[in-house]
Amino acid sequence: MTLLNIAEICSSTRVLGPGQRCAIWVQGCCFDCPGCVAPDWIPQKQAQLIEPEKLANYILTLPHLDGIAVSGGEPMLQAEGLNELFTYLRRKSNLSIICYSGFTLKQIQSKNEPIFRQLLQQIDVLIDGLYIAQLNDNLGFRGSSNQVVHFLTDRHLQERELFTQRKRDVEIHVQKDSLLVVGVPPLNFSPDLKQSLGLK
Repeated sequence: MTLLNIAEICSSTRVLGPGQRCAIWVQGCCFDCPGCVAPDWIPQKQAQLIEPEKLANYILTLPHLDGIAVSGGEPMLQAEGLNELFTYLRRKSNLSIICYSGFTLKQIQSKNEPIFRQLLQQIDVLIDGLYIAQLNDNLGFRGSSNQVVHFLTDRHLQERELFTQRKRDVEIHVQKDSLLVVGVPPLNFSPDLKQSLGLK
Protein backbone atom coordinates (compact mmCIF):
# COMPACT_ATOMS: atom_id res chain seq x y z
CA MET A 1 0.00 0.00 0.00
CA THR A 2 1.31 3.45 -0.95
CA LEU A 3 1.21 6.06 1.78
CA LEU A 4 1.88 9.78 1.58
CA ASN A 5 4.02 11.28 4.33
CA ILE A 6 2.34 14.64 4.98
CA ALA A 7 3.81 17.48 7.02
CA GLU A 8 0.81 19.81 6.94
CA ILE A 9 -2.48 20.50 5.17
CA CYS A 10 -4.31 23.81 4.85
CA SER A 11 -7.87 23.28 3.66
CA SER A 12 -8.29 26.73 2.12
CA THR A 13 -5.82 29.32 0.88
CA ARG A 14 -5.60 31.93 -1.88
CA VAL A 15 -1.85 32.61 -1.79
CA LEU A 16 -0.41 29.52 -3.54
CA GLY A 17 -2.04 29.91 -6.91
CA PRO A 18 -5.12 31.40 -8.55
CA GLY A 19 -8.41 30.77 -6.80
CA GLN A 20 -9.09 28.88 -3.61
CA ARG A 21 -6.80 25.91 -2.98
CA CYS A 22 -6.12 23.15 -0.56
CA ALA A 23 -2.41 23.29 0.22
CA ILE A 24 -0.50 20.09 0.96
CA TRP A 25 3.08 20.00 2.22
CA VAL A 26 4.92 16.70 2.11
CA GLN A 27 7.50 15.79 4.76
CA GLY A 28 11.10 15.29 3.72
CA CYS A 29 13.45 17.11 1.37
CA CYS A 30 16.78 16.21 -0.25
CA PHE A 31 17.78 19.87 -0.47
CA ASP A 32 18.79 22.28 2.29
CA CYS A 33 18.29 25.70 0.74
CA PRO A 34 19.63 28.54 2.93
CA GLY A 35 16.67 30.60 4.13
CA CYS A 36 14.16 27.79 3.58
CA VAL A 37 10.76 28.93 4.87
CA ALA A 38 9.87 25.42 6.08
CA PRO A 39 12.99 23.95 7.77
CA ASP A 40 10.88 21.65 9.97
CA TRP A 41 9.72 19.83 6.87
CA ILE A 42 13.23 19.08 5.52
CA PRO A 43 14.05 16.01 7.71
CA GLN A 44 13.10 12.77 6.02
CA LYS A 45 11.18 11.39 8.97
CA GLN A 46 7.70 10.06 9.49
CA ALA A 47 5.04 12.72 9.94
CA GLN A 48 1.38 12.02 9.15
CA LEU A 49 0.90 8.95 6.96
CA ILE A 50 -2.24 8.87 4.84
CA GLU A 51 -3.50 6.84 1.90
CA PRO A 52 -3.70 8.91 -1.32
CA GLU A 53 -7.32 7.95 -1.91
CA LYS A 54 -8.30 8.93 1.62
CA LEU A 55 -6.61 12.31 1.20
CA ALA A 56 -8.34 12.78 -2.16
CA ASN A 57 -11.73 12.02 -0.62
CA TYR A 58 -11.06 14.61 2.10
CA ILE A 59 -10.10 17.22 -0.52
CA LEU A 60 -13.29 16.49 -2.46
CA THR A 61 -15.39 17.35 0.61
CA LEU A 62 -13.97 20.88 0.78
CA PRO A 63 -16.39 23.55 -0.53
CA HIS A 64 -15.68 26.13 -3.24
CA LEU A 65 -12.28 24.65 -4.11
CA ASP A 66 -10.60 25.54 -7.42
CA GLY A 67 -7.57 23.31 -7.01
CA ILE A 68 -4.70 22.10 -4.89
CA ALA A 69 -1.10 23.23 -4.39
CA VAL A 70 1.56 20.72 -3.38
CA SER A 71 4.86 21.75 -1.84
CA GLY A 72 7.08 20.58 0.97
CA GLY A 73 9.51 19.21 1.64
CA GLU A 74 10.19 17.84 -1.84
CA PRO A 75 7.15 16.42 -3.66
CA MET A 76 9.22 14.43 -6.17
CA LEU A 77 10.45 12.21 -3.34
CA GLN A 78 6.87 10.99 -3.02
CA ALA A 79 6.06 10.74 -6.72
CA GLU A 80 4.24 7.43 -6.45
CA GLY A 81 1.85 8.57 -3.73
CA LEU A 82 1.21 11.92 -5.38
CA ASN A 83 0.53 10.24 -8.72
CA GLU A 84 -2.15 8.13 -7.04
CA LEU A 85 -3.60 11.24 -5.38
CA PHE A 86 -3.67 13.20 -8.63
CA THR A 87 -5.11 10.27 -10.60
CA TYR A 88 -7.97 9.93 -8.15
CA LEU A 89 -8.68 13.67 -8.13
CA ARG A 90 -8.63 13.78 -11.95
CA ARG A 91 -11.17 10.96 -12.12
CA LYS A 92 -13.53 12.59 -9.64
CA SER A 93 -13.16 16.35 -10.23
CA ASN A 94 -11.91 19.20 -12.38
CA LEU A 95 -9.57 20.65 -9.75
CA SER A 96 -6.36 22.22 -11.01
CA ILE A 97 -3.00 21.02 -9.69
CA ILE A 98 -0.01 23.24 -8.93
CA CYS A 99 3.20 21.63 -7.73
CA TYR A 100 6.45 23.10 -6.41
CA SER A 101 9.77 21.25 -6.74
CA GLY A 102 13.43 21.96 -6.08
CA PHE A 103 14.22 19.75 -9.07
CA THR A 104 14.03 21.44 -12.46
CA LEU A 105 11.60 20.19 -15.06
CA LYS A 106 14.56 18.95 -17.13
CA GLN A 107 15.90 16.97 -14.17
CA ILE A 108 12.50 15.39 -13.56
CA GLN A 109 12.07 14.52 -17.23
CA SER A 110 15.52 12.93 -17.31
CA LYS A 111 14.63 10.41 -14.61
CA ASN A 112 14.26 7.00 -16.17
CA GLU A 113 11.16 6.01 -14.28
CA PRO A 114 7.67 6.12 -15.87
CA ILE A 115 6.15 7.40 -12.62
CA PHE A 116 7.66 10.86 -13.17
CA ARG A 117 6.26 11.08 -16.70
CA GLN A 118 2.84 10.07 -15.40
CA LEU A 119 3.06 12.62 -12.60
CA LEU A 120 3.97 15.49 -14.92
CA GLN A 121 1.05 14.64 -17.21
CA GLN A 122 -1.35 15.39 -14.36
CA ILE A 123 0.14 18.69 -13.17
CA ASP A 124 -1.19 21.96 -14.60
CA VAL A 125 1.61 24.20 -13.33
CA LEU A 126 5.06 23.19 -12.09
CA ILE A 127 7.15 25.80 -10.28
CA ASP A 128 10.69 24.44 -10.30
CA GLY A 129 14.17 25.16 -9.02
CA LEU A 130 15.92 25.66 -5.72
CA TYR A 131 15.08 28.63 -3.52
CA ILE A 132 17.87 31.22 -3.60
CA ALA A 133 17.37 33.87 -0.93
CA GLN A 134 19.46 36.49 -2.78
CA LEU A 135 17.10 36.19 -5.76
CA ASN A 136 13.91 36.68 -3.78
CA ASP A 137 12.30 39.49 -5.79
CA ASN A 138 9.18 39.64 -3.57
CA LEU A 139 6.93 38.90 -6.53
CA GLY A 140 4.60 36.14 -7.63
CA PHE A 141 3.77 32.68 -6.35
CA ARG A 142 7.41 31.57 -6.63
CA GLY A 143 10.05 32.06 -3.96
CA SER A 144 12.95 33.45 -6.02
CA SER A 145 13.36 34.75 -9.55
CA ASN A 146 15.49 31.78 -10.70
CA GLN A 147 12.51 29.49 -10.26
CA VAL A 148 10.66 28.83 -13.51
CA VAL A 149 6.90 28.58 -13.89
CA HIS A 150 6.05 25.82 -16.37
CA PHE A 151 2.49 25.73 -17.71
CA LEU A 152 2.20 22.02 -18.46
CA THR A 153 -1.41 22.54 -19.57
CA ASP A 154 -3.10 25.69 -20.86
CA ARG A 155 -5.43 25.91 -17.87
CA HIS A 156 -3.74 28.90 -16.21
CA LEU A 157 -2.08 30.54 -19.21
CA GLN A 158 -4.36 33.57 -19.01
CA GLU A 159 -3.21 34.12 -15.43
CA ARG A 160 0.48 33.62 -16.13
CA GLU A 161 1.51 37.09 -14.92
CA LEU A 162 0.11 36.35 -11.46
CA PHE A 163 2.73 33.63 -11.01
CA THR A 164 5.66 36.02 -11.46
CA GLN A 165 4.35 39.58 -11.02
CA ARG A 166 1.68 39.65 -8.31
CA LYS A 167 2.50 41.37 -5.04
CA ARG A 168 3.58 38.79 -2.48
CA ASP A 169 1.32 38.11 0.49
CA VAL A 170 0.75 35.39 3.06
CA GLU A 171 -1.99 34.09 5.31
CA ILE A 172 -1.63 33.33 9.01
CA HIS A 173 -3.75 30.39 10.10
CA VAL A 174 -4.23 29.99 13.84
CA GLN A 175 -4.01 26.36 14.92
CA LYS A 176 -4.54 24.76 18.30
CA ASP A 177 -1.01 25.34 19.57
CA SER A 178 0.78 27.12 16.72
CA LEU A 179 0.57 29.49 13.77
CA LEU A 180 0.72 28.19 10.21
CA VAL A 181 2.17 30.65 7.70
CA VAL A 182 0.80 29.91 4.22
CA GLY A 183 2.24 31.40 1.05
CA VAL A 184 5.64 32.60 -0.08
CA PRO A 185 6.71 35.11 2.60
CA PRO A 186 7.58 38.63 1.45
CA LEU A 187 10.97 40.09 2.28
CA ASN A 188 11.51 40.88 5.99
CA PHE A 189 8.36 38.95 6.81
CA SER A 190 9.66 37.14 9.88
CA PRO A 191 10.86 40.27 11.73
CA ASP A 192 7.65 42.10 10.81
CA LEU A 193 5.55 39.19 12.10
CA LYS A 194 7.46 39.01 15.36
CA GLN A 195 7.04 42.75 15.86
CA SER A 196 3.29 42.54 15.12
CA LEU A 197 2.90 39.75 17.66
CA GLY A 198 5.00 41.55 20.24
CA LEU A 199 7.74 38.90 20.14
CA LYS A 200 11.44 39.58 20.52
